[in-house]
Amino acid sequence: MTSDTFADLARCSFCGKPSTQVGRLVAGAGVYICDECVALSASIIDGIVPSLAGPPSPIWEAMADGEMLSHIPRVAAHIDQAEADLRAWVQELRRRGVTWTRIGEALGITRQSAWERFSGEE
Repeated sequence: MTSDTFADLARCSFCGKPSTQVGRLVAGAGVYICDECVALSASIIDGIVPSLAGPPSPIWEAMADGEMLSHIPRVAAHIDQAEADLRAWVQELRRRGVTWTRIGEALGITRQSAWERFSGEE
């Protein structure tokens, strides 16, 4: 992928701006954050809450259909990664002897539902 192609495809995962409209875009594990969102985050962490003109618009309002279609595999990859991470955490808890009841309570589901989802047994 050329840098021009990257510039056309990459968008801040927080504000939705394409890389061509921001100073810098930092890549993470399937996500991007622009310099403006980093500065906003830093000010919030420092206790300075800026006033916003209104509620933020969903990222897709500034995207064409083709851009949205190219973005959904990344969204799906996040879901797959989150599910894999969750399974790893549950497996470690079980290795430590934590009961299905406690795991279910932590997830807001029943013991049975936790077992069915994560045990690998049928």
